[in-house]
Amino acid sequence: MLTLAILALAVGGFLYWFLAQPGPRQLDMANNVFPGDNDAEMIVHNQIYDETSGLGLNIWAPKAASEKPLPVVVFIYGGGWRAGSKDEYAFAGRALAHRGYMTVLADYRLYPEARFPGFLEDSAKAVAWVHDNIAKSGGDPESIFLSGQSAGAYNVMMLALDRQWLGRLGKSPDLIKGVAALAGPYDFYPFDSDSTKNSFGSYHDPKMTQPVNFVRPDAPPLWLSTGVDDTQVRPRNSKLLHMKILEAGGDAEYAEYPDMGHLEIMMAVAKPFRYKGPVLDDMVAFFESRK
Repeated sequence: MLTLAILALAVGGFLYWFLAQPGPRQLDMANNVFPGDNDAEMIVHNQIYDETSGLGLNIWAPKAASEKPLPVVVFIYGGGWRAGSKDEYAFAGRALAHRGYMTVLADYRLYPEARFPGFLEDSAKAVAWVHDNIAKSGGDPESIFLSGQSAGAYNVMMLALDRQWLGRLGKSPDLIKGVAALAGPYDFYPFDSDSTKNSFGSYHDPKMTQPVNFVRPDAPPLWLSTGVDDTQVRPRNSKLLHMKILEAGGDAEYAEYPDMGHLEIMMAVAKPFRYKGPVLDDMVAFFESRK
């Protein structure tokens, strides 16, 4: 009886600790219990790309040696511009590295430390660092893709559409081969949530914060995905941007997944939840088609 009581306490303690972790960290831990994605390893941990803010990035790569430089995906996580960490999204790095892509997970400043455009400036610095340095790790600076989910999808979309953010660093969005965006907000003014009010509400020109206002025909190719049941970032965001890019003569694809909400589209990248829909396969197919 005593042994069972101790076991119950241990299990209860673990569950309490597990449930206290941020959602993405829970997802990463669950992901690591499942077999698969074995051809992947983290080759760089917490490389500082911005000395001033102390911001770092992790790099995942296939374990198998490659005779030529690898295509690169820079992934920016979501979290309402107020939460998240590159270390919590290792499952995304592992998933893409297993499929042959050197994958960079970059931190950026969050609210209340940063508001618009601080987090865009950080994400731009991460991409610029990758362009300048990824060859040292075996990545191809001529084959860089961006990806992100939710707030992270917003960040990468703004880098791709509004030339000023990379331009301030002497870079051009033309270095981006394509953008795979999951459940991103692209047309959300007026600001009606705590997250958007906190991160954007004090900016003097709200129209400059909206990706739909920077549509251009020569933008990098876009893959815009959403869950049909997403009530946090409505599918209309991806539908509208897709439509506007096509109307302008640009290159964009739209993918929607039934029975998926806002968080589930990211969950589907992790091994335990890939049965929910082919999000990862579709994303990789987009990258492959734009190499």
